[in-house]
Amino acid sequence: MGRFYIAIAVVFIATFLSEKTLANIIIAEAGNSGKTIANAIQSAQNGDTVLIKSGIYKEQSLKLKKSITLLGENLPVIDGENKYENLTVEHDSVIIKGIKFINSGSSNFNDIAALTIQNSKHLLIEDCQFENNFFGILSMNCGYITYNNNKLSSGGIKGKPLANGIHCWKSNHLTITNNTIKGHRDGIYLEFTTQSKFENNRSIKNSRYGMHFMFSHDNFYQHNEFIANGAGVAVMYSKRVEMRYNLFADSWGSAAYGVLLKEINDSKIIGNEFRGNTISIFADGANRIEIYNNLFLKGGWALKVNASCADMQVNGNNFIGNTFDIATNGGLKMKSMNANYWDKYEGYDLNKDKVGDVPFHPLSLFSVIVEKNPPAMLLYRSFMVSLLDKSERVLPSITPDNIVDNHPQMRPYVYDRN
Repeated sequence: MGRFYIAIAVVFIATFLSEKTLANIIIAEAGNSGKTIANAIQSAQNGDTVLIKSGIYKEQSLKLKKSITLLGENLPVIDGENKYENLTVEHDSVIIKGIKFINSGSSNFNDIAALTIQNSKHLLIEDCQFENNFFGILSMNCGYITYNNNKLSSGGIKGKPLANGIHCWKSNHLTITNNTIKGHRDGIYLEFTTQSKFENNRSIKNSRYGMHFMFSHDNFYQHNEFIANGAGVAVMYSKRVEMRYNLFADSWGSAAYGVLLKEINDSKIIGNEFRGNTISIFADGANRIEIYNNLFLKGGWALKVNASCADMQVNGNNFIGNTFDIATNGGLKMKSMNANYWDKYEGYDLNKDKVGDVPFHPLSLFSVIVEKNPPAMLLYRSFMVSLLDKSERVLPSITPDNIVDNHPQMRPYVYDRN
């Protein structure tokens, strides 16, 4: 029996020493030809850490096919010299932390990125910076990746084409949090990406969309800021997307939206703030959408909903300072539109229950005219337009009877967005 316990102890000690031996730290040092990042990766075994010392590394198209940690000391720089991909990862269980990726190559035909991740799972990309790249981060056929607290900016080199900041294709269970993306084509782009979460990101001044969904189902994003992008967020050909407590601001232009909904079903837009957008929400082919407890503030059109949409619910929202609260191109039917606050409501509340006694029809006659004849917008401030709208509210004849709030609120809501 004594020999048995001795044998167990020997096996335990051997296993412990083996694990300690595997957990090596390999140093990469700029300016030392024997300590390049490529050499350090080649020397590393699964479980090791490559510590990259501060400096600038010009190494062409690095490849990582091991489960190791790349750890930067004082933000070392991997420079693609505007020619190459900086780093490609093709392995599970990789950590990349505290590294700066700059000047990736670019192409009109190939997807070149500062950091490419493909056919991999269980990765962490954290505290990294990406500057003046084509694609910042490109992930393909991946799962269970976390992108946290990274900064991505592009558009700093004149004549260099732009691609997306974080581009995800055919991926699932992603967690994208606390990142700042600026100056790309789309801040975050998702295609065939499912069951993922996006939280506390800032997507600013990207030329097309702050965030873009294509065929991406069962995703959730909250507490993000989309500011001064060509358009805030586009959700296309997707199902079961939840959008909560986000800020969509300052998207101005002829095709600028806070949120664009195109062929989307069974989704929720709850507790968001839309501020200063040409169109806060534009919906075409959107079905069974719940729009609750949002603030629509100082926009052109708060809701522009085509007649191709069905079973939309618009309840408990604030509409304040918009040129038009609602517009449509045909016989739109809402499933419900109740208990919203409309600053244009001129009804009364005789019983003091804070609910208007007279239903409110938010679709103005002039918005119907502008939808069919856009140049008529030049007459917006005229006395004749005011007279037309007031006449239509007294004796409705053209605007649809079914777009009506039977319980308009007399006071705006105060929302808790935490």
